[in-house]
Amino acid sequence: MQPRFNFPLFLTWLRILAIPLFVAVLYLPESWISERTGNITSMWIFIAAAVTDWLDGYLARRWNQTTSFGAFLDPVADKLMVAAALIVLTEKGIVDPFASLIIIGREITISALREWMAQIGRSKSVAVNVFGKLKTIAQLIAIPFLLFNGVLFGLFHTAVVGRALIWVAAFITLWSMVVYLRAAWAAREYG
Repeated sequence: MQPRFNFPLFLTWLRILAIPLFVAVLYLPESWISERTGNITSMWIFIAAAVTDWLDGYLARRWNQTTSFGAFLDPVADKLMVAAALIVLTEKGIVDPFASLIIIGREITISALREWMAQIGRSKSVAVNVFGKLKTIAQLIAIPFLLFNGVLFGLFHTAVVGRALIWVAAFITLWSMVVYLRAAWAAREYG
């Protein structure tokens, strides 16, 4: 029997494939696309990726198409998209390099920590918690604001709000890392 098409996993792969497109749009020459149009287009690509992140998980559970490979690939796709956005925004001078370093460094640290905890049979000790979810929400709101990088409805410049939110995300990121590390430190004695 041939396996059925796994649409949620397909959405995850689309998110990964969208990363080079997302980055390329921001670096296209002005003769091809204006900087403003590039910013807005990249913002919509990022938002679409964030929506498919929620959608693929929802559909995988609803259609009973969850797989161990999908459970692995989904967070990888998310981290790659956020890291790509932060690197580009840092290179363009929109995000403070230290905020990007904190967020990306935490993701690498926690990924390694989760792998180690899985090896000693204690992966539940570092399962996603409320701080990790809050961090993700703050990032997924901040990054579109930073990508838009303009005045919204004549009220405020989105980069100001985005920078504040990315620092909130960085703070939550550090706090969540401390929570995960403490849980791992306590669990390591029993592993």
